[in-house]
Amino acid sequence: MTRSPAPRPGPVPVLALGDVLLVTLQGELHDEAAEQLRSDIVHRIGSGPAPVGGVVIDVSGVEMVDSFLGRVLAEIAASARLLATRTVLAGMRPAVAITLVELGLTLPGLVTALDVGRALSLLTDTAPEALPGHPAHPAPAHPAHPEEGA
Repeated sequence: MTRSPAPRPGPVPVLALGDVLLVTLQGELHDEAAEQLRSDIVHRIGSGPAPVGGVVIDVSGVEMVDSFLGRVLAEIAASARLLATRTVLAGMRPAVAITLVELGLTLPGLVTALDVGRALSLLTDTAPEALPGHPAHPAPAHPAHPEEGA
């Protein structure tokens, strides 16, 4: 008797809290769900019924981030920035931070906060130009391999 594969969870909900979109990631996020999430967030920012002032992505429920998910998070932030919206990554676990550094993922344009409350405070209490990634305060450029071409 063969077992059918476990059903994949549905799309990740994108909740509106005033002018902030809140996304809470739980467990493993499959590649298709990550791509769908990116599309959903960018669509909501670009064509939602009301202007979006910021996006908070809560990763406190994520045990592991691979290079694909790291890239999708960076792409969400880059797309949001192009649409004049700030993105804050909240609740990163130490093991996830270590993995991102080991993978060489810098996540340009993403501001981080220890928890969702602090992320919301960053978005509501901080002028947009004071956050990294804003044109007046660009994210630092990191050479991929500084030893190359030296």
